Amino acid sequence: MGAVEATGQSAGRRAVMLPLKLGPPRRGGYEILCLGAHSDDLEIGCSGTVLRLLSEVRIARVTWVVLSGNPQRAREARAGARRVLGRRPGVRLLQQTFRDGYFPYLGAQVKDFFETLKREVSPDVVFTHYREDRHQDHRLVSDLTYNTFRNHLVLEYEIFKVDGDLGRPNTYVPLSAATVRRKVALLEASFGTQRDRRWFSEEAFRALLRLRGIEAGAESGYAEAFYGRKLVL
Repeated sequence: MGAVEATGQSAGRRAVMLPLKLGPPRRGGYEILCLGAHSDDLEIGCSGTVLRLLSEVRIARVTWVVLSGNPQRAREARAGARRVLGRRPGVRLLQQTFRDGYFPYLGAQVKDFFETLKREVSPDVVFTHYREDRHQDHRLVSDLTYNTFRNHLVLEYEIFKVDGDLGRPNTYVPLSAATVRRKVALLEASFGTQRDRRWFSEEAFRALLRLRGIEAGAESGYAEAFYGRKLVL
C-alpha cells in the first residue's frame, strides 16, 4: 500500500517523508481489525484510511469492533459501519455493551473479550486508540490491543476532544478531497446523538484533517494521522 507515510529525520536536515508499503497479502487479501471504544470513534479516527484501503488494495476481511453503546448508540454504530464498509463479503461488525466511561473498572471483562477476539482474527493491520488519549476507555482499549496483538502492525488513531491531548503522530495517510467529503458526510449522517456536542462539527473534522495534511505534505492538503510505535522495514 502506498498510502502510508512515516516521518523520519536525516542527521542535521529537515524531516522527510518515507513511503511505506504493505507486503503481499496472505491468502486472498489483507485482513483488517478496527477497534473502537464508542460508536463514532472509528469513523472519526480512521474511516478515511479504511475507505482508501477498500478502494485501492485487496481486502479479504474486515472486523469492525465497537465496545460500548446503549440501543440508540448501537443503531448509530451500525449505520456508521455500513456507510464505511458497505455490504461487501468478509465484513463483520461486533458490538459489545460495556459501560461507557467505566472500562478500567471492567478491565477483566474487556480483557476476556480481547482474548476471545484473538482466537477469531489474524489481522495484517490493527487500528486502535492512541495510547496517550486521556479518555479512560480509549486508553484501556489501546493498552489491551498491545497486550493481545503482539506481533502485528498496530496504528493508533487520534480523536480530538476537550482534553487537549493531541500528540505528535509519525504516520500519515493522505486523503483525496472526495474521501474527506465522504468521511464528513457519513459522520454527520450517522451520529445524530452527538450533534449537540461542541466538538462535533464539519469545521472541526476538516480542521484536523487539514492540519495533518499540511504536516504530511499531502497533495490534496488532507490526511489522517496515526502513531506507529513499532514499524519493521
